Amino acid sequence: MIVSELAHTIWQETAALIAFAPTPTPKPGINTDGVIGFFVKNIVPILLAVLGIIFIGRASKGEISKVLTSSAIAIVGLAFIAGAGALFFFGEYLVTLIFG
Repeated sequence: MIVSELAHTIWQETAALIAFAPTPTPKPGINTDGVIGFFVKNIVPILLAVLGIIFIGRASKGEISKVLTSSAIAIVGLAFIAGAGALFFFGEYLVTLIFG
């Protein structure tokens, strides 16, 4: 009996604290860091796995020249993506360097 009364009292006090707790105000706009993080963690590995499966399938059929061409195109594409990422981080520095 005492334990149930104690639990009930704790429950009421906790509910009162939660009811008066301040609610966070949502920030306007889109969370671009979250979107980029989602793509990097979830979408990119799936796309790379699909490319790998396609390359393995072509290589097993004996189409080595097509596999090498596709691999080279994929590597160039990854280099462009890495360059875009570098510009994303160093863009402000380059703009101030060029335009003063």
